[in-house]
Amino acid sequence: MYQNQKIFIFGMAKSGYECAKFLSKNNEILITDAKEQEEEHLKLLKQLGVTFIQTDTPEELLDETFDVVVKNPGIIMTHPLVKKAQELQIPIINEMEVAYHYLPENVTIIGVTGSNGKTTTTTLIYEMLKKMNVPVHLGGNIGFPLCSILPSIKPNDVLLLEISDHQLLNMKDFKTNISVLTNLCPTHLDFHGSYENYKKVKQKIFQHHTQKDIAIINATNEDSLKETEKIPSQKKYFTKQDCYINENTIYLNDEPIIHLEDIKLKGMHNYENIMAALLVVNEFHMQKEKVCEVLKNFGGVEHRLEFVKRVNDIDYYNDSKSTNPTSTITALKSFQTPVLLILGGFERQQDFFELKEHMQYVKKIYAMGETKDRVEEFAKKMSIPCTKKETLQEVMKEIKKDAIKNDTVLLSPACASWDQYDKFEDRGAEFKSLI
Repeated sequence: MYQNQKIFIFGMAKSGYECAKFLSKNNEILITDAKEQEEEHLKLLKQLGVTFIQTDTPEELLDETFDVVVKNPGIIMTHPLVKKAQELQIPIINEMEVAYHYLPENVTIIGVTGSNGKTTTTTLIYEMLKKMNVPVHLGGNIGFPLCSILPSIKPNDVLLLEISDHQLLNMKDFKTNISVLTNLCPTHLDFHGSYENYKKVKQKIFQHHTQKDIAIINATNEDSLKETEKIPSQKKYFTKQDCYINENTIYLNDEPIIHLEDIKLKGMHNYENIMAALLVVNEFHMQKEKVCEVLKNFGGVEHRLEFVKRVNDIDYYNDSKSTNPTSTITALKSFQTPVLLILGGFERQQDFFELKEHMQYVKKIYAMGETKDRVEEFAKKMSIPCTKKETLQEVMKEIKKDAIKNDTVLLSPACASWDQYDKFEDRGAEFKSLI
């Protein structure tokens, strides 16, 4: 697909690095990033003939001689380089789109997206398929660029991908056989400009689908239902119809699968993720006993309402992945004990008042980061005590003074981490180390 071309890779990170390595044979590659990179990575890229330039103005390096731009998914479409590429009519794609063209024949592709729950859903599907001895490979937004796992994928294998809206944005030919949309709610509006644009991008998880392909949809999420009205896929629904809960038991096609009390993961949001996963796994001749074994032992994904530790009769939960109010609502609904809530982070005009109906157990709010002033304003209007600090470290010093027996300390910021951290995992890791 990409042979003897001049390729501009915009943004290093994991995906850019792996893409540069993969495309280095028989192509001329330039990769840029504003940040310093690991010396080992740069040394290997140089050996492969790849040119790396650290620059804040990559658009100055782009001209009409380039055949394609491979953009890091996190870079906004209004960036000067993106605009210049569009003016020059140079195609803009991403690493996953590149790798898609090199997949072996007859690979079944499962794509999972949604505003919330996609990582847990993807991980559940992976664990279930592995337990059933299905030849499955895990990649995508979950931390494994597709280019990096291509060599291990064989014809007729299953490829399971978590796919973010940022990745979907620059997809052209990419197509799944099974697509999961966990839910839709307003998030990443700073990136997409509006909720309508965001929903249109999410709908691309079903692009190029035919009646032979399968769409798995949340039947109780109105926006998901509306966005999938006209897709030609075979539609299968969870929370109602094809997979649902009745009398504390999950049913699949009207057959009881497992009692809720036997599932290690708790909370309705997790039960929804499980139902979506069951509908996927059912396409691979589901083995009920093996699936139930996974559900009885799977304790969740790090940074997603993760129980960290009980210290001096105080419970600490790391929900750093909650980067929007909807995710934080899910976390708040999981507790009926006094909550010390850590809110705040990167400013993208999120509405903290969406949390209003779910604050009954919150006895104090700790505001931090760029949005700390708006969080404090929200706390005042809710008549909830609030301490405002800049950093998580400062917040945790205050919590150490305030927390008493049977309190729950919850990091669920309703904000992205980019004001102080490269990624939400770093924020969650610091929280756990401070505990």
